[in-house]
Amino acid sequence: MDKSRIRNFSIIAHIDHGKSTLADRLLLTTGAIDERKFKNQLLDDMDLERERGITIKASAVRIKYKAQDGEDYVFNLIDTPGHVDFSYEVEKSLRACEGALLVSDASQGVESQTVANFYLAIENNLEILPVINKIDIANIDLDYAKLQLMEVFNFDDKDIVCVSAKEGTGIIELFEKIIKFIPPPDGKDDDPLEALIFDMKYDIYKGIIIYVRLYNGVLKPGMKIRMMNMDKQLTVEELGVFVPEITKTNDLLAGEVGYITCNIHDPSEVRVGDTITDPKNPVAQPLEGYRTLNPLVFCGVYPVNSKDFMGLREAISKLRLNDPSFVYEPESSQSFGHGFRCGFLGLLHMEIVQERLQREYGLNLILTTPNVKYQIRHKDGKLTYLESPNELPDAGSYESIEEPTLTVTIMTPVSHMDGVMELSKQKRGTFVSSEYVSDRMRIVFDIPLSEVIVDFNDKIKSITRGYGSIDYKFKGYVPTKVSKLDILINDKICDAFSFLVHKERAYEKGLGLVTKLKELIPQQLFEVRVQATCDGRIISSARVKSAGKNVTAKCYGGDITRKRKLWEKQKEGKKKLKQIGNVELPQEAFTAALKL
Repeated sequence: MDKSRIRNFSIIAHIDHGKSTLADRLLLTTGAIDERKFKNQLLDDMDLERERGITIKASAVRIKYKAQDGEDYVFNLIDTPGHVDFSYEVEKSLRACEGALLVSDASQGVESQTVANFYLAIENNLEILPVINKIDIANIDLDYAKLQLMEVFNFDDKDIVCVSAKEGTGIIELFEKIIKFIPPPDGKDDDPLEALIFDMKYDIYKGIIIYVRLYNGVLKPGMKIRMMNMDKQLTVEELGVFVPEITKTNDLLAGEVGYITCNIHDPSEVRVGDTITDPKNPVAQPLEGYRTLNPLVFCGVYPVNSKDFMGLREAISKLRLNDPSFVYEPESSQSFGHGFRCGFLGLLHMEIVQERLQREYGLNLILTTPNVKYQIRHKDGKLTYLESPNELPDAGSYESIEEPTLTVTIMTPVSHMDGVMELSKQKRGTFVSSEYVSDRMRIVFDIPLSEVIVDFNDKIKSITRGYGSIDYKFKGYVPTKVSKLDILINDKICDAFSFLVHKERAYEKGLGLVTKLKELIPQQLFEVRVQATCDGRIISSARVKSAGKNVTAKCYGGDITRKRKLWEKQKEGKKKLKQIGNVELPQEAFTAALKL
């Protein structure tokens, strides 16, 4: 196909601004999908995405469009997630495009992720087309929504397209604008093969399906290719495009987006960000890959049944194929046996990975309390990292412990500024700057990661009545005072609940966890004592009363000594049970610990 008729673009926006609905409308308008087969969030092919109403994985699709000048065009569209935990998906997608549609909600205006995604697109040298969505909502100020885009991003009024993805208003104008505004790809079919792997997924029949963007050259079935970074030679078994179903084609040309399969079943043989070239006529340099993302949150993942360990290992390696921001390494625990220490970009990312492992691979899992990664500065100047509470060295054996800190940008209406400032200070934040952005404030704080990951976003939404939004990026490590908090159940340490905590927060966290566990641990035939310890002292304690059993129910009348004998025997039995009995903790107890 003529390169000048191809347009590669992504849809980027803050969460809930209508990216997936807009992608659905573009597919419907061009007839890429039949009205009868249509369903909302069509490109979100995971049940999890539909249930939560969010996009988790970026989805690629090819659309054919007949322009008003009578010419046929091909659009390669990638719908991306909006949540800050999945910004890596956005970054991967933008590398496969020449342009991006920056979508803004007419009623919400510019939010923090709108700003973050704009700068991501600028870093990738993309043409950005501003789109205002949801113009069908009653009582919106459209002129003001345009003014915000013009003031914050310096867009020109004539470039802004107003649409309603739900009603289909303005979609044809958007198509025409994409043709004029977003440049075609500039690769050549005759040049040496140069293609970027921007995503992958596992198929039980075909093996690993590799998503590629061709910059130069041609790909055909049966052709030999070489992965430049992994230094492996493979044969292309099948190739094709997404329309939106996987559809085989005879070739992929320069500038196109599609998929290839090479009969690879081992996830370690291929990597996102690698460059594909021709082994006989290779390109001089590989394409610039993706930056390595450092996980921010760590926790242990264990199978409930230890026999499922091999299944968990296989599932994790397959899942990591299309989520390189998720990392893992084997570890073992006294309470749960063998499992993995896994790293995530945030708590939502952790929840999604857990759900996917349980649903897609039929596993029953236990997750330990999440920790952030601390940095230990030793007396000889050497730096080591601390990911698990069990690795905390003795006091005095190191110079300092440093905790990861984020630069957090909060967009809030001016009327809620005081509440946002107060919350940020409660979370041990250090004020950096504030500025007016139209009728809103952009407030920047440096806040420790451990204070942000759990409930900071929820509290900001609550304080600002849903109008506030946050974006964050990793800043670095700063010295802190850290203690290990242990939970003892009947004097035995339950290492699944051990976590590192700032000394000032130890009592508060210990009390909260003990109180929650007291509610959640089911009654046993013996008394259960729950304690929180920190720095060698007990800081909180609670008891779960034993379940009563009427051992004298069969006795009637007669001498009281018979009953006393039975009560004494019961008392001795409970004492013995307490020594040898194990308390089974329900999964809700672990979930509650995460929320704390």
